[in-house]
Amino acid sequence: MIPLITTFGWVPEFARGFVRDMRPRWAFEEVGQPYRVDLITDSKNPEHRRFQPFGQVPTYRDDEVAIFESGAIVLRIAERAGKLIPREPGARMRALQWLVAALNSVEPVVMALAINDIFEADREWSKARHVKVVDALKIRLTDLEAVLGNNAWLDGSEFTVGDLMMISVLRGLRGTAELADFPRLAAYIARGESRPAHRKAMADHMATFNAPAAA
Repeated sequence: MIPLITTFGWVPEFARGFVRDMRPRWAFEEVGQPYRVDLITDSKNPEHRRFQPFGQVPTYRDDEVAIFESGAIVLRIAERAGKLIPREPGARMRALQWLVAALNSVEPVVMALAINDIFEADREWSKARHVKVVDALKIRLTDLEAVLGNNAWLDGSEFTVGDLMMISVLRGLRGTAELADFPRLAAYIARGESRPAHRKAMADHMATFNAPAAA
């Protein structure tokens, strides 16, 4: 069975390029695995909730498993292909630690900025809270940039699932003043986005939304 992912057939312009189906799409391209996409318009319907109880995207199915959560899906793709995860135990676990760190330690502070400055920008306390949100974000980015140092990737010269997930998370800061203070992280994101697999995944992701307009 060719793996199948489920994602939205339409999202507002500001969300295009950032829906989380980009993460498995990128992983599929990195490992050379063909896949299919099921486009939905209502993620809250009972049929979709059978596979994703929180009514989110993406979901994933192959001939053995049906799962949700982008981190788990990317890990499944990599495990199934035997790529993006080193075989040596130490390097393997470091790749997994960075995948978890991206979702658990970095994404919450990135999303806090987006929620405060975009989704809750009209609240009376948003401007005052912005300073606290940015301070927390910068602390985390300072730590991350120190770990990255002058390396190409988080664990040195090998691109892994940890980098794929970390860059996917950090992309939410593209074009922000906050990222401008961290040139090595900005260059790290650019390296990830310049990979042929990412470019192909992004083109396919964006084509989902461009096709109806073109038609």
